[in-house]
Amino acid sequence: MKKTKTMVASISTLIRRTYPSTNRCNSLATIQSQTQLPRESLQHHSSAEGRLRFSGRVFCSESGAGCWNCGEKAAFLFCNSCRSIQPVDDSVDYFQIFGLEKKYEIDPGSLEGKYKDWQKKLHPDLVHNKSKKERDYAAEQSAKVTEACRTLTKRLSRAMYIMKLNGVNVNEEETITDPTLLMEIMELREAISEADDSTSLNQIRSQVQEKLKQWSDSFVEAFESQKFDDAVKCIQRMTYYERACEEILKKL
Repeated sequence: MKKTKTMVASISTLIRRTYPSTNRCNSLATIQSQTQLPRESLQHHSSAEGRLRFSGRVFCSESGAGCWNCGEKAAFLFCNSCRSIQPVDDSVDYFQIFGLEKKYEIDPGSLEGKYKDWQKKLHPDLVHNKSKKERDYAAEQSAKVTEACRTLTKRLSRAMYIMKLNGVNVNEEETITDPTLLMEIMELREAISEADDSTSLNQIRSQVQEKLKQWSDSFVEAFESQKFDDAVKCIQRMTYYERACEEILKKL
């Protein structure tokens, strides 16, 4: 216990000394067994954007294709003319699905409310009288809406997704070579491993959450300034702290 407390204090000092810049916690993946963390690797691509429309309480983004049933201009979920369920339109991005402005900072309450509204519209009980074709479309739509909500809810995945929409793919498989960060990784993992009570783990978790908030804030600054190389570095560190947060939650 004494060694763990000493280690926690050491990590706290090291964190403040090493990373004075400015992220928020949503646990996502487990810590890797080796002291390797992703490093930026960029690949540019184009992305399609659609125009957002609303139809009642259904958050319908206009699709580029016509309705498969009547040929009229179709929406993301239903055709506004014949109300046939439409197939998934990959040109509609996750922000458009929920009628959200395409920016990093979002209102979690608004996202959750719109997600529930979507799921009500796609519930099997509400489409059971539709054709098999439309029921299959509804299942595919539901899967996409769920994936969209999961992606936008978590700060790390949301950061990576919005970078992708701006033509930057982040490769999470490359390693960090910064010796100071590698030392911090080793010390934090050791502290997590040796912590044997919830008090110690929650203390470490609090420090990790603070670092996540700082790096998330740094990402916002870099992204809004279109400094994408710096934004990728922020994502790289957010990934590490997300994994550390997940490992702590497993032990609590």
